[in-house]
Amino acid sequence: MPAPFRYVTPVAPKEADGRVAAVYRQIAQDFGLARMPLFMTLSPAPDVLAAVWSLLRESLVAGSASRTDKEVVAVAVSSANRCPFCVSAHSVLLHATGAHGLAETVARGDTPADPRHARLFAWGADTRTTGMTAPPVPPDVAAEYIGTALTFHFINRMVSALLTDDVLPGGLQRWRPVRRLAGRMVAGATRRRHVSGTSLALLDGDPADETPAWAAGSPSGRAMGTAFAALHKAAARGGESLSSQARLAVRDEVDAWDGAHPALTGGWPTDRLSGLPAVDRPGVRLALLAAMAPYRVSDRDVAEWRSATGVHGDAALVRLLAFGAMTAVTHLLGSDHAEVRQKAM
Repeated sequence: MPAPFRYVTPVAPKEADGRVAAVYRQIAQDFGLARMPLFMTLSPAPDVLAAVWSLLRESLVAGSASRTDKEVVAVAVSSANRCPFCVSAHSVLLHATGAHGLAETVARGDTPADPRHARLFAWGADTRTTGMTAPPVPPDVAAEYIGTALTFHFINRMVSALLTDDVLPGGLQRWRPVRRLAGRMVAGATRRRHVSGTSLALLDGDPADETPAWAAGSPSGRAMGTAFAALHKAAARGGESLSSQARLAVRDEVDAWDGAHPALTGGWPTDRLSGLPAVDRPGVRLALLAAMAPYRVSDRDVAEWRSATGVHGDAALVRLLAFGAMTAVTHLLGSDHAEVRQKAM
């Protein structure tokens, strides 16, 4: 059967050691799956792998807010970002919470019948264009929803660039009975209460200097803030592979972005690269695609970057895409983080 991985050769669970093995063990315990393609495809860059897992765990898996409600946000963000892999995967996890009708509704792209879920779904989808506005939830759990949305804006971009659309071999996730059965297989881990902070030991001793404003006031805010800081630091290493001019070009372009999906016509993003040295263009192109349209990353894009830089290692590619993805996440989060907390209701 064809593997779902594109451009990288992941570390298999049986071959993992050190930090990668420790992350895999915690994923198996807390998610109920020994093999998760998303995390395997990040494994060539252990710092990125550990930080993504930590942020996902501390926002979606742990905490006091409803796992079902947070899965609704995960599917909504994934739908807005056109990430069918993540839509399918988290529809399965909604089945795992026992919300079978809701799982099928969001898998079809329909609006949930329950008004509360409909508001959460709309909020999650809107974050692509409006950024991190206050979620329609009580203030004491708002950070968990914001953290979940931020997590999936990052994850969707990495998944779309590095994996095919199929969660299960042969696209079996398209069948409702299969989705429900897959949910049943991970129901125990999904419904279990998980203690916040367990993943932080995997983060290479990178604590947050302070809890970010969007996470302040939440019992698990410190853990989410530490995980987010670690991911920001790991992604920044990918930017170091670009020249300072190239990094600035990526950030300027993303800063001016309105969240819309770029048109297929008109030359984007090639028309944004003409002022850069030729050696910088393939890397900037990949970073911009990761930020705004990762589903358009092609074999040619990766081959041209590898040819221009002479870099063929998987870790460098994961980190470069992570830089682009985190540039978009930072843009969506915005500068006035406190406003998100103050308006939470």
